[in-house]
Amino acid sequence: MQATSRRALGSTGMEISRVGFGAWATGGHWRHGWGPQDDGESVAAIGCAVAAGVNWIDTAPVYGLGHSEQVVGSALADLPGDVRPYVFTKCGLLWDGPKGNEEVRRSLEPAGIRRELESSLRRLRIDAVDLYQVHWPPEEPPTPLEEYWQTMVDLRREGKVRAIGLSNHDIGQLTTAEEIGHVDVLQPPLSAIRRDATAEIAWCAQRDTGVIIYSPMQSGLLTGAFSAERMSKLPAGDSRHHQDCFTTGLDANLALADALAPIADRHGVTRAAVAIAWTLAWQGVTGAIVGARNPAQVNGWIAGAELRLNDSDLDEVAAAIRRTGAGAGPDRPPS
Repeated sequence: MQATSRRALGSTGMEISRVGFGAWATGGHWRHGWGPQDDGESVAAIGCAVAAGVNWIDTAPVYGLGHSEQVVGSALADLPGDVRPYVFTKCGLLWDGPKGNEEVRRSLEPAGIRRELESSLRRLRIDAVDLYQVHWPPEEPPTPLEEYWQTMVDLRREGKVRAIGLSNHDIGQLTTAEEIGHVDVLQPPLSAIRRDATAEIAWCAQRDTGVIIYSPMQSGLLTGAFSAERMSKLPAGDSRHHQDCFTTGLDANLALADALAPIADRHGVTRAAVAIAWTLAWQGVTGAIVGARNPAQVNGWIAGAELRLNDSDLDEVAAAIRRTGAGAGPDRPPS
């Protein structure tokens, strides 16, 4: 299976595959990660995704406290220049303390953003980032949005980054940023479980702002490979122990994953592919970030890039959402 379709990423000039490789898990062991990860498997997974037509990678400095970017850099070094994927990374999350016990804090002081960019370029072994994104709005004491977004606009003008974006920002914040300089890309969460970013996606569709959504399989819940038993056996360091969708909402979410099976069977794909295709059915969504720990996982979801769910499929998912009570937000992309 190949991810052959490309879509314009807003007004950036980049044409991207409908799915991109998410490098969260490649960070390996850290406080908010998924536990230990073999670097060789990560590099192989990236290579597998690129060979299947995926032409962008999304990472961040905080994933593994720099380790994810280092692994991505190793993978890029192994790839011929003519197939090198676009590289998207982020800024605004800093850490203190030893790995595994580190404290992550939000910071968007302008000079700090520039320092983060230089560190990312060194770890990634590249000269410029294709998309640089603010990871989260700052917490107290906050740097004003006008100040940190102006820094991002300046970096784009200087050619240090090709495009700039915001992740996890709401409509009010997007509107303020747009008045300073165009928001090239928004990165919100979206899955059949977590459906509360649809208003922001619609905002983007009206302004030629690209949208790359994250966690379309809700950290593995919608793959069909998860269960209550597996949850009980996750390593203590796995961040899913602290996510509501894996604790109080687990039964409803697993029931929704089961409801995707008949749709997957009809199309001859996995439930993971159906979960991804559901997010891509929303108008305004350019692409979906999908993670993998090894090539087998890539092969399990790559079909989602080309799968087109019909109205009957979407109605069936909507009915399952209502029946199970999973998640919150609109239960169906508009026809």
